[in-house]
Order: sequence, then structure tokens, then C-alpha cells
Amino acid sequence: MIKGITRASVNMVERYLPDAFVLVLVLTLVVFGAGMLVEGHGPVAMAEFWGDGFWNLLSFSMQMVLILVSGFVVASTPVFKRLLQALAKLARSPGQGIVLVTVVSLIAAWVNWGFGLVIGALFARELARCLPNLDYRLAIASAYSGFMVWHGGLSGSIPLVIATEGHFTAEMIGIIPTSETIFSVMNLGILLALLIVIPLVNWLITPAAGDAVTVDPAKLIDEEPNSEEVADTPSTRLENSMILSLISGLLGILYVGYYVFGTDGGLNLNIVNFTLIFAGILLHGRPSQFLASVKKAVNGASGIIVQFPFYAGIMGMMVGSGLAVTLSEAFVSISSAETLPFFTFLSAGIVNMFVPSGGGQWAVQAPIMLEASAALGVSPARTAMAVAWGDTWTNLVQPFWALPALAIAGLSAKDIMGYCLIVLVVTGVVLGLGLTFLP
Repeated sequence: MIKGITRASVNMVERYLPDAFVLVLVLTLVVFGAGMLVEGHGPVAMAEFWGDGFWNLLSFSMQMVLILVSGFVVASTPVFKRLLQALAKLARSPGQGIVLVTVVSLIAAWVNWGFGLVIGALFARELARCLPNLDYRLAIASAYSGFMVWHGGLSGSIPLVIATEGHFTAEMIGIIPTSETIFSVMNLGILLALLIVIPLVNWLITPAAGDAVTVDPAKLIDEEPNSEEVADTPSTRLENSMILSLISGLLGILYVGYYVFGTDGGLNLNIVNFTLIFAGILLHGRPSQFLASVKKAVNGASGIIVQFPFYAGIMGMMVGSGLAVTLSEAFVSISSAETLPFFTFLSAGIVNMFVPSGGGQWAVQAPIMLEASAALGVSPARTAMAVAWGDTWTNLVQPFWALPALAIAGLSAKDIMGYCLIVLVVTGVVLGLGLTFLP
């Protein structure tokens, strides 16, 4: 039965879900119209909110381009290729491959969300090379489904923010340590349940061999660098200098060591990118080979470069018009002490479709949800994690975060969202129960 439901979901998404860029244009018009109809703003005011927010994610966009490029560069090194190949050989069947890629992605995303986005997609590609009967779309969807645990993991932005001195809600809730959020019984229970449920669901929806949409493994083999002889000049000797790569790579690794052991800095996107870049320089051995790999990787970054400013504009309209606040208040108005975490989770899931940024969403929803939790006697830590899980839950059907994985895979959003929709429904039940009943 679940396979039949999955086929219907995949067919529906393939038929009705447009390209990710077209979708962001549609979302822009929906929010623009809602701001006028619901909040009473004029078209000039909504255009101002949109334009003012359009460039607010430039720094983040560059970080996302680099996580895609640097992850691809490291994965294209001989050492990392052998590592992925050895791991992929553990799977003897398509079903085992789907479970394995899901578990690897879950663990990687729990450690760091940026690392999880890249490693899952790269591993799925390697599995497709080793298992010709593997459904490639489901493999990438499974890799992406592991990303949904990130906000309950070590790089979760909301629990890390409220554990930091001087955060913007400190006067309301004080400093909440990660022992009450990331490492709470409730959060660890949810994580354990998802670690079991998500691989199981992906395994259950694995199509039969005759129905699998496969990819020719030859198309997933990276081209070898050009081996043509070049003139022996001072410039070409520098471009192919192993010593230059070695010194530069070791300098970068030295800084990473200092950062990890000599400072109190946490694992963030910048340090992940920094580590991957210099690991790529070191492992490729020659600057010319490193640059050749970068050129290949950049080709897949177009979606991030073009679409992220539009999402920033949508966020600007949602916040500036008051739509995000209105939506949050609507859910609070129907909540009790027992149901507030659940309705907070649902509201965060909806807001995330238009404000796909954990930190940005917390800035909008925190004052409303924390005030409600204080009035109803609900733990602010539980409320914060309800927002965090709502934010990460609907990422399953939000192309914003899927773009790096899709670029690596060479697929479009409609290729994987039908599968992700099934995972969304099942995990929504798990998360709702966990946030409501776990201590």
C-alpha cells in the first residue's frame, strides 16, 4: 500500500511542481498579495519590503555556494573517492543502499547541517555507481531526508542562540544550556525515533527493480583532469607545484587545529568551508588539479546564486508586512499549555516555507511564542525546540535547502519531492507526538 501511495505522490509532484525557480516566483507573488489582503499594506509598501530584503542573504548565499563547491572538491580527490567507494560497497542491494545513505546523512547532518547536505548527496552518487538497480531519485531524496535532524543536532541555530550570553531574548528566558535543548530527554528521544523511522520509511518506499528510475553509472564518473603536456615555464611549475599545495594546505589545517583546540569557537558553516577548502588543496596535491575541480563544481551553483535573493525578498515581505507575526499569533490563540508545543511546531513549519532560515525565523517567532509559553506555564526550552523542529520539518518540501544536493546530483526539485512528501507526513506524526508527550 505504501508503495502505491508513494507512486501517487511522485506522479502528483512530477505533474504539478514547477521548477524551483518558478516556484520561488510563485511564492513571491503569493506573499506579496497576502501582505496586501491580510495586513492591509499597499503595493508600494510591499515592494519596499521585498526590495529591502532582497540582498539580505548575500553572505549566506556565498557560504552555500562554497559548501557546494568545497564539498565537491574534497569528494573528487582520490583519497575521498576511495573512502566513499569502500563505504558504498557495504550495500548489497538497492534497499540496503537506501538505508545506508539515509543513516549516513542523518549522522552527518546531526554533526553539522552544511556537512550533512553535501556528504549525503555525494554518497548517494557513489552508491548509484556501485548499484546499477538503485533508484537514483530516491537515493538523493533519502540523502536529503537525513538533513531534517539538523536543528536538533550540534549545529542547531536556535538552541545554540539561546545558550549564548546576550542573545536577544535573554531578558525573557535567560540563558538556556544545551542540556535542556539539544541534549534533553525529549530531543534525544525524538532523534532516536527519527533515526529508526526515516531509514525504515525510505526502505519501505523503495520501488521494485522494474519500477526503479536508474542512472547510467558511466554518467556519474567524473572526468579525469587533462593530461596534455604543458610548456615548462616558471608559471606552470608553480601551477603544478606539490610543495606550494602542501604548504598552503598545512597552513589551513594549522588554523583549524588552533580554532578547535585554542578557542571556544563552535562548529559553524565558515569553519566547515574553511576546512574543506584547505583539505581539498592538500588532497589534490597540485594547485592546477584543485582549480580544475573547482571549475567543475561551480557549474552546479547557478540555482543558489539566482534563487536565494528571491527567498531573501520573501523573508523581507513576511517580516516587514507582519504576516509572520499574524500567522504565529493565530496558532497561539488556539493553544493551551498541553497543545502549545504542537501548535508552535505547526506554525513554525508553515512560516519556514516562506522564511527558510532558522535564525531569521526565531527572530520573528520568539517574542510571540515565548510570551505565550510564559503565560501558559510551558518550558521556554520546549517552546524553542518546537520552533526548531517545525523549521527543519518542512525543509523536506522546501527547495531552498535542497538546491546544493540537487546541484551535486544533477536533478531538479520535482525529482525528489514526491518521496520527501511521504517522509514529511510520517515524521510530522513522530515530531508532534514527541513534542507533546516526551518529558
